Order: sequence, then C-alpha cells, then structure tokens
Amino acid sequence: MSKKETQQRIKTARKLARPFRVTDDSFRLKDIDPGDTLDFTSEDKPRAQEALAIGVNLLAELQDMLYAQDRWAVLLIFQAMDAAGKDGAIKHVMSRVNPQGCQVFSFKAPSSTDLDHDFLWRCMICLPERGRIGLFNRSYYEEVLVVKVHPEYLAAQNLPSQLVGKDLWDNRYQDIRAFERYLGRNGVAIRKFFLHVSRKEQKKRFLERIEEPEKNWKFSANDAKERGYWDDYMEAYEDMIRNTATKRAPWYVVPADNKWFTRIVVGAAIVDALASLDLRYPRVDRARLAQLAAARIALQGEKRRQGEKRGR
Repeated sequence: MSKKETQQRIKTARKLARPFRVTDDSFRLKDIDPGDTLDFTSEDKPRAQEALAIGVNLLAELQDMLYAQDRWAVLLIFQAMDAAGKDGAIKHVMSRVNPQGCQVFSFKAPSSTDLDHDFLWRCMICLPERGRIGLFNRSYYEEVLVVKVHPEYLAAQNLPSQLVGKDLWDNRYQDIRAFERYLGRNGVAIRKFFLHVSRKEQKKRFLERIEEPEKNWKFSANDAKERGYWDDYMEAYEDMIRNTATKRAPWYVVPADNKWFTRIVVGAAIVDALASLDLRYPRVDRARLAQLAAARIALQGEKRRQGEKRGR
C-alpha cells in the first residue's frame, strides 16, 4: 500500500468514526440511534465487509509500527449491555493484529482480592506495556454502571461509611478522569467504546441464544434478569459518558443493532487513534548501518564459501 493510499484510508476511517465520537458533557444517549448505519444500507453489506477488511489490514500495519517504535501504548475499553456484540467486535477487528502486541482482559464480578483493593486496582495491573494494544472487555467503568444500578454491591467493598454518600459517584467520575489523564501524560492513548444496542435487538439475540443449541452457552438467566433494569442502565451509561468523555480519552457511542456496521466503526476509530500517534519504524543510526553492512558481507561470503566447498 502506497503512502498516499494509506493516508486516504486513514482519512476515510476518521470520517466514518467521528459522528460517534464524544469528548464532552453535551452528549445525550437519545441522540444516537442503535440502528444507525450512516449511508450504508443492507444491500451495501458486501461493500461494508470490504471496508472492514481494508481497515483490518491497515490496523495491522499501524500496530506493527506501534510495536516497533515502542513509545506509545494503546488502551481500548469496551462497555455494553449483554449481547451487544463486544466479543465479536474484538474478534473481527483485531483478527490481523500480531498477537505478541495485543493483550485482552475480560473483567467479570470482582474477586475477594479485588474487593480488598481500590476500584481501579484490578484494571491498573493489566494496563498494556509500551508498544502494545490492551483491550478491556468491561473495565473499571463497571463501578459506575452495575454498582450504581445495584448500590447494594457497595457493601461488599467494605468502604468506610463516611465515604459512601451522595458524592460517591461524582468522586468516582473525578477519579477516573484523573486516572485517564495520568495515563495520557505517560504515553497511553485511550479510546472507549459503548456498543449501543436497542432493547428490541437484545431480546432477539437472547432468544437466538436460547433457541440455537450452539449458542446456549452464551446465555445466562441473569442476563434476562438485568433487562428489568434497562432504564436504570441507560441513565447510568449516559451519566458515565457525559462525566468521563474528554478529548484525550473520548468515548465512541457505536450503534450496535447491526453487527457488521458496529465492527466497521470500531475498526475505523482504532485506525484513527493509531494514525494520530505519528507512528513510524525506528530510524537506524550510522553505527547500526555499519553493523548491518558488515553482516551482509559476512552472509554473502558464507554463501560463496559454501559454493566453493560444493565445487571441490
């Protein structure tokens, strides 16, 4: 791929992802239609799949430079209601990335050890090293989502009683913003994704998981139970995004009723993020060039010597 082609594809990715990017508190969840596909229609799925393939290949190239340059780390956070397609998005978008440069962590219910630490601790110890992409399938944001919807979970955290008051959630938003600001100042580029699925589409996917034997393992009775708190969750997601979206660590609220479109937008946003880091392969200094030249001479001489031995 030529440099001109690469730049054009990065420009296309940025244009595709930007409508769903949130960087301040003006966001309203009702403004995002879970069924939105921009100018793509169902007849355009082949074109969409081609766009995804191109984006995945470009992502692989950028990730290779990220790994070689070893200056930046990238943290990708995925949050969503059940059956929104987080696992599928991660699987498809990252399909061409070098596994050596990628780390995926799924955060489920906290363990007793997790609960004996602050709410950021279990995610902090999983942050990506420089040169790598870290993916969090759920994250510390659960602490202002499920815990906010189910405040009884706070009891298990054994917090001092004077810290559990009306300011708790605002304090956690402040802590998250400060944490992400700290990471950004230390070379960690953060992009956060909320896959926004509709209640109707979630029901459809739940029924598929129940009715199709190969999908039974994906369904939990608790998934259906949590649907009863749908409005509470939507309010919690909107508050979370409004209070933690910044230019340094933006949210992407991605329509998730059409998985093929979700994957295109996620891939485009990641390409845009990597392209913003001015990635390049490390330059080799004169001393290193001299070593390479000497190695070439030695290897070429080895080939000649082997030819001479065979001729005897």
